Amino acid sequence: MSTPYSAISTENLLASRDGVARAAAILADGGLVAMPTETVYGLAADARNDHAVARIFDAKGRPRFNPLIVHVADVEVAKRYVEWSDVADRVAQAFWPGALTLVLPLRADSGLSPLVTADLSTLAVRVPAHPLAQDLLRHFDGPVAAPSANPSGKISPTTAAHVTAGLSGRIEGILDGGSCPVGVESTILGLAGTPTLLRPGGIPQEALEQCLGHPLEVYKNGDALTAPGQMTSHYAPGASVRLNAEGVVEGEVMLGFGAMDCTLNLSPAGDLVEAAANLFGHLHALDAMGPEGIAVAPIPETGLGRAINDRLRRAAAPR
Repeated sequence: MSTPYSAISTENLLASRDGVARAAAILADGGLVAMPTETVYGLAADARNDHAVARIFDAKGRPRFNPLIVHVADVEVAKRYVEWSDVADRVAQAFWPGALTLVLPLRADSGLSPLVTADLSTLAVRVPAHPLAQDLLRHFDGPVAAPSANPSGKISPTTAAHVTAGLSGRIEGILDGGSCPVGVESTILGLAGTPTLLRPGGIPQEALEQCLGHPLEVYKNGDALTAPGQMTSHYAPGASVRLNAEGVVEGEVMLGFGAMDCTLNLSPAGDLVEAAANLFGHLHALDAMGPEGIAVAPIPETGLGRAINDRLRRAAAPR
């Protein structure tokens, strides 16, 4: 019989050798650990353990038709789980470790839980760059499934405090690595057929196209789910979100961009890298003020602006 979530004591683990060792031991025992990555905190479980992976979905309240990203230590480990290709090798050489997830055909002998892929024939796999994530993956010596460490559909966590607020008492451990420097989830590139941008993220579309030497196909909202992060309503605060706002109406707070009067500003200098790093933290802070709504200034639809606008559109979608 599983332990009720209310009875789970969530350990706060320091960024130390002992903290990493304890996190790895929890994973080996089938437990759940929030780990820092350069994008957002991920909720890690042994990707080969059916029960552990099922607990990710239960802890987050995540629908089981929504696949998970598997995090591994390097390219050679990734090749154990997916059918590799020359194109995969080219982009991995350019962007791994880093904020890029590749979707490739699943190897028949992968040994991964079918819950990870939501019974799809492909696997989303990534090599994170964060040193603590790397330490944990190498200490654990196995693949970990790790969606964002937050209740499903809510604002993604970029600090250990965000994880605590959303999942304390539902997971065994939180490995505290400070703030996540990129601040938005990984870009997802589909390579099971024509190279397709499945989700914008921490690696700009333009950089991938330059690497490949041609434009990417782009996933359209409403198509069948082929990767994590494609749910229409996602990343949502408790307050309603209004996009491309020039100012506030009664009951709203303002999330700004560039030189302007606002409650919090993603980047007064109009820097999209800074804005991406601040996005989820500012949404958490504004939502904690208890407003009726959050008005958001226009964000350029270029570079990391594509990822920022993608998250904001999903946060503003009907729930």
